[in-house]
Amino acid sequence: MATKALNFKMDEAEILDMKEVAGIFNMSVTELVRNAVKEYLDELKKDPYYRLTVNVHDASAEESEEILAEIENMTDEDLTIASTRHFTV
Repeated sequence: MATKALNFKMDEAEILDMKEVAGIFNMSVTELVRNAVKEYLDELKKDPYYRLTVNVHDASAEESEEILAEIENMTDEDLTIASTRHFTV
């Protein structure tokens, strides 16, 4: 896997806090941020909005708006998995 650098800006107090926490756990700030981002992304990917829109890259702007409007109007009951089917290919 290729590794790339990413620059971002944060409040100095937050950076110092990250350095302190990382130091206490004997880890780098990079490792701390990487772990936190991975955990946050894993949580976001569980969200129904993400799961319903992740594969809709080829939709037009109008189609996207229509899909998003439908998703926003769904209740928790609408989003409950009613059945599961497994297919072997």
